[in-house]
Amino acid sequence: MNHWPFIIAAYAVVLIGIGGLSLFSWRAMRRAEAAADAMRERR
Repeated sequence: MNHWPFIIAAYAVVLIGIGGLSLFSWRAMRRAEAAADAMRERR
């Protein structure tokens, strides 16, 4: 039995998950930076 399809699928799932998590984190960071800048400008 060939295990390569499972291995490739597992790597694909991990890479997609890392990409999604990175995008989510980047967007959250951008929102937090914008909120910090807005607070700084209000003073």
